[in-house]
Amino acid sequence: MREKNYRSLVKSISYRITGTVATFFISLIVTGKFEFALSIMSVDFIVKIGIFYLHERVWNKIKFGKIKENPEDYQI
Repeated sequence: MREKNYRSLVKSISYRITGTVATFFISLIVTGKFEFALSIMSVDFIVKIGIFYLHERVWNKIKFGKIKENPEDYQI
């Protein structure tokens, strides 16, 4: 089954929310500065969404581990 491009985008956003919260707390602990941790979190969120989206699209084109779909499997 193929995935639509927007599915990769939604997956990347939901994954990054989790990762961004972790990055914020790690940055806060390391720096001890709320504003600095917030700025690190913001840059991290935007950059890594793009990276994850591109990663997903590339892997969608790779045939490794995929099997050919059989249209009969989806008939009701």
